[in-house]
Amino acid sequence: MSSNQQPISLLLCALGGEGGGILTDWLVETARHAGYAAQATSIPGVAQRTGATTYYLEVFPVPVSELDGRRPVFGLNPLPGRLDALVSSELLEAGRQITNGLASNTHTLVISSSARALTTGEKMVMGDGRRDAAELLALVNTHSRARHVLDMAALTKQAGTVVSAVMLGAIAGSGLLPFARRDYEAVMGDSSASAKASLRGFALAFDAVQAQRAQTAYVEQVLADEPEPTPTRARLPDALQHEFPPEVHELMALGHARVCEYQNAAYGDRYADRLRGVLAAEKQGDPQNLHGFRTTVEMARWIALWMAFDDIVLVADLKSRASRQARVRTEVKAGSDDLLRVYDHFKPGAPEFAAMLPVSLARRVLAWDRQRVAAGKSPWALPLKIGTHSVLGMLALRGLAATKRLRPLGSRFHTEQALIDRWLDAVVQLTALHAPLGHEVALCGRLIKGYGSTNERGKDNLLHIMDHLALPALAEPASGPQRCAAVASARQAALSDEAGVALDQALRQHGAPARPVKEQPIRWQHNPRLKVRAGT
Repeated sequence: MSSNQQPISLLLCALGGEGGGILTDWLVETARHAGYAAQATSIPGVAQRTGATTYYLEVFPVPVSELDGRRPVFGLNPLPGRLDALVSSELLEAGRQITNGLASNTHTLVISSSARALTTGEKMVMGDGRRDAAELLALVNTHSRARHVLDMAALTKQAGTVVSAVMLGAIAGSGLLPFARRDYEAVMGDSSASAKASLRGFALAFDAVQAQRAQTAYVEQVLADEPEPTPTRARLPDALQHEFPPEVHELMALGHARVCEYQNAAYGDRYADRLRGVLAAEKQGDPQNLHGFRTTVEMARWIALWMAFDDIVLVADLKSRASRQARVRTEVKAGSDDLLRVYDHFKPGAPEFAAMLPVSLARRVLAWDRQRVAAGKSPWALPLKIGTHSVLGMLALRGLAATKRLRPLGSRFHTEQALIDRWLDAVVQLTALHAPLGHEVALCGRLIKGYGSTNERGKDNLLHIMDHLALPALAEPASGPQRCAAVASARQAALSDEAGVALDQALRQHGAPARPVKEQPIRWQHNPRLKVRAGT
């Protein structure tokens, strides 16, 4: 026996009349029946619903026969953060004990019922005064190393017994204590009707917790068996390695590889040419290289991400790659002889189709869609369900992916390139003038993310910050440091609040106008059930 062997500690929480004392006696008798030493104490107290009592139990995990006559020393009360298990018949009671600091996310297993017994305060509210169960579950998840949450009230009703029997089954199913199932069942009896009901409740909870443990073990096995992808380190072409400083190589290699894969080698050359302008400006604005070419490094990241913007061609390419099919088969554990059907759902709208059309045609498509919306109709969209396991489905996606050669002819390609150049020119000019300000504008590339309305909003925010807070420094060079702080503040506000309220406040605080309000169509819905009476 190890000299530092510690008892297993459990705190049992039950409401009045739920048999918490019986549960404690059962556990002590089970320990004795299995040949282990145990000690229990009760901690009476008045909780929010009156009559809640907790019971503290310690079990020494070494059989008495192996202690060579020595006796373990037990504690009389739980120590904060050192509980091995917190068992509760009610969710809020489990949360109350957690807020007392008894449970920890490194040491404590929480076993709790998901059922609720409303407090007096909850019942007194005129409306729905119930506590949000999601908040209580989040509290349990945060302050436990593992957890088993099940509806003990439903299991109790199903078995026709008391909740203490269900709680005993949950404890047994968790495997926390070194007892066999037969040891628990032996102390519950087997002849009387009440004993049979208790055994039914015990079995239901035992099986439920065992099923949760099996599911958790399976998920962990799947994650453990999933092969780690071998990262392929992108390599920057030799010519670019000699041209750009070492600080830029790692991110530039990734960016160059991304844009080349997205379009072609010529697109990669365009990416490198854009970075040349940034590097030249940074050498001019920071001739002593006090900041390690940090603006060029940031632009290597954000230019690549913006140049490889999401569109339906990229989605089709990603969905139809062999690596994706292999990953799906791995995730569902499909064998080589198993048939697997995969359906992908798409809903492209007018903007997605217009993006691939020349500018003149794109304007007509978008104008037609706006007319539909103005007339009270929903924006046009084409719902699609494509079976990527089938030959026709895969051919459709590969055919769409092959149209990336036509991408430079599309209206969105021209729009995105113009916006990138506009941002790039601002970074180059401001970096040459005041290097820290150029760096802050480069960091605004973080605002460009997502797709659809999120992407459009990010671009609008970037341009507004750039035009009203950063570029005025070209006419007032002395204001560079103040404008540097203003751009940083506005960027952080834009990232913290999707609605843009914080950004508008930051803009006004630094003397810039708030973003213009965009027009939104108002739809009037006819309600045939609503009748307007004369004279009202």
